[in-house]
Amino acid sequence: MEPKIKLMRKRSSNIRQNMVEILYYLHSGYGYQLSKIYNMIFPEVSQRLIYYHLRRGLQTKEIEIKERKQESGDFSWGSSVEKIVYALGPLALPKGNMRVKEFLEQRGKGNA
Repeated sequence: MEPKIKLMRKRSSNIRQNMVEILYYLHSGYGYQLSKIYNMIFPEVSQRLIYYHLRRGLQTKEIEIKERKQESGDFSWGSSVEKIVYALGPLALPKGNMRVKEFLEQRGKGNA
């Protein structure tokens, strides 16, 4: 009888690691901003996937919420929006991706 092989998802993610690299140099940012920067540096992914990895990063403590802001305005969905500002969490392991560093230095940090 052959042994059963248990298939498991890996805990790490290239996308989430790239998000950690962006937050390492940016220090903090909100989801839409991080999504725009990510897609300018790396192969394009959907905003939905970026937000998934932000939520997953909260669970793995690679990412944490720095603050929540309420902003008023004339949005298509209403008159206010909550912006969640993310930062590196205690278990983040940034590697110092030079591609991210050079991009953010060139763009003036966060002015995507």
